[in-house]
Parts: sequence; C-alpha cells; structure tokens
Amino acid sequence: MKTAFIYSEDFQRFDYGTTHPLKISRLRLTYELINAYGLLSLPDTQYVEAEAAGDDDLLLFHDREYLEVLKVANMGLEVPNAWVYGLGPGDNPVFRGLLDWSRIVAGASLRAARMVESGEADIAFNIAGGLHHAQASRASGFCFINDPVIVIRSLLRNGRRVAYIDIDAHHADGVQEAFYDTDKVLTVSIHESGRVLFPGTGFEDETGIKEGEGYAVNIPMPPASDDELFLYSFNEIVPPLIEKFRPDVIVTQLGVDAFSNDPLTDLNYTNNGFCEAVRKLKEISGKWVALGGGGYEVSNVAKAWTLVWAIMNGVEIPPALPEDFLKRHSHEGFGSERINDEVYIERGLRKEHMREEVERVVNYIKEHVFPKVAC
Repeated sequence: MKTAFIYSEDFQRFDYGTTHPLKISRLRLTYELINAYGLLSLPDTQYVEAEAAGDDDLLLFHDREYLEVLKVANMGLEVPNAWVYGLGPGDNPVFRGLLDWSRIVAGASLRAARMVESGEADIAFNIAGGLHHAQASRASGFCFINDPVIVIRSLLRNGRRVAYIDIDAHHADGVQEAFYDTDKVLTVSIHESGRVLFPGTGFEDETGIKEGEGYAVNIPMPPASDDELFLYSFNEIVPPLIEKFRPDVIVTQLGVDAFSNDPLTDLNYTNNGFCEAVRKLKEISGKWVALGGGGYEVSNVAKAWTLVWAIMNGVEIPPALPEDFLKRHSHEGFGSERINDEVYIERGLRKEHMREEVERVVNYIKEHVFPKVAC
C-alpha cells in the first residue's frame, strides 16, 4: 500500500496558551518518534508538506461572516461580541495566528483527501486534523475550523460516497450536524456519553433526519469503559455498517483522549484496544483519509499515532522506545520505556453494569439503524 504522511514544521508556530489543554507540541513529538523508528523512510511512504487552505476551501462549510471574524481574531485583535462566535477565554482563545493555524490544518487534511482520491496514496494521515467540533459559524471545543467536514464536502463535490468514523472520546457533533439530513455520508461516532462529557450530545437515538435518517450512528460509552467494551461496540457496529454502506472513501478521526490517563475524559482504553480498532479500519478501508483528533496527555499521543502509522504501513516496530528519543524527551512524561500500554480490563459489578448498557446501545442501533442503511 502507498501511504502519505502530511505534516509541516509550521504547526509549531502556533500556541493556544500555556494553560490550555491542547498542546500543539504533541504533533512535533509524534513526528520525532515516527522518525526515530525510521517510519518515514519506508519504500512506499511519502512525506508531504502541508499547504494552507484558501477561503474557498473554508467556505465549503463555514459562513463568510464567521470567516471574516476569524480574520480579525487572527491578528490578535479583540472581536466584538466574540462569545456569539464561540471565541474568548477558555476553550477557544483568541491568539495571533488563530486562522493561519486553522488554514494549515485544513489544508493538510485536504491534501490527504486529494492524494487518496487521485490514487497517489491508498492511505494519507494528517495528525493535526480531526477538529470535529467547529460549527458553520461558531468555534467549539478547541476547534475553529472543522477540517473533517471540509474534507467530506470536497469528496462529495466529486461525487464520492463517504463514511466517517470517529473514535475520539468526545462526540463528533460538528460533523454529525453537517450531514444529519443526507444519505451520502454515514457518520459513526464512538465516544464517552454526553451525560457526563462535552459536548453533551451523541446519544443512540440521534440517527439523522429526512434522507439522512439512519445515517448518523452514535455509540455513547459509559465512563470507565475499557478496551473490551470499546472493541465489542466497534466490531458489532462499524464493519457491518461499512459493508452495507460501501463507501468510496473512509475518513476517520483517531483521537486518543479516551485513554485511561487522559486529563479531560473518564474512559479507560489503552493503546492496545485502540490499535486493534485501527487494524480493523485498515482491513475494511479501500481509500482511507486518516485525521488526528483529541489527546491531552502528550506521551499518549506520540505513542498511539506512531503505532497507527506503523499499522498503516504494515510494519511491526520494536516495543522499546528508541533510546535517543527518550533521552531528548525525558521531560514529556513517558512513564514507561515501552510503546505499548499495559493491558487493562475492568472487573466486577461495575463492569457488568457497563456491559449491559453497551449491549443495550448496540442492540438499539442494530434494530433502528441497520435496516435503514443501504449501499
């Protein structure tokens, strides 16, 4: 398989602020670990420099008025009524270069989609992408521009049928909303329940409207769910739906904030279960555009996305993290010298209650969604 890794040193020019959970430095850390394993010099691998998206690209989804507001915010200037657009102290801070950052992320995702669509690559991975919360005229959840929606709109414009699969701990609300009334896009989001986690949406009965009824699929997971429950829900729902829907292109959001030590969520996955799901995604994908996503413990991000890139390229990497890499990044919180996490499986009565809830949701989807999805 031909693979493309989309990246830019320019990512590091931007910063949400020292106290913000989203550390852009995690992208550089991931790139360096991938390099340390020699995974960018494989025979069928390309390193591709990201290019910034233009206004026309962003307007595939976002409103022009909102784009003009972001241009003001990009200069670090105060935006009148900033709260109307989701901007301000907290999740979506105004900082110099805010729109420049968003353009290069979206441009990298669009480059990945073009390479996959044209056949230059079978799989393309933009680790900076997957900013799935932004609305058409409002920033949300650390996301100013919704690059998954822009990518999918670009593929639809070319007549492609698209499946979007999101395994981030947070519900893919911005993507769901954009395609809630169409049967040309199948959206599947497996996430921590909105009863306890932002954005408070993504329940199993959110299944689409009009022509899109049955094409929005949500699997809310109980807090503390482990790899076993995650993989059960994934395997019961995702491969059968992909087989029924038969997309031309699969777009995935591979956030790693569902891991047990992530500071913002309450799930207990490890990168072992995560990688099993990624292997299955590779198996069921023909053309695959892969995007990053959440992940607020930076060592988790670097390890998981390095493992993802190895899987995409069909390579087994040594379990020990490269010694030189560990020396350079000893301050980044690598609690273990191994790239794979310790296996963790929840036990006891709490696990049984969680299992019952996950089985209930899976059965609901099989009953109410499966019959409506057609190829």
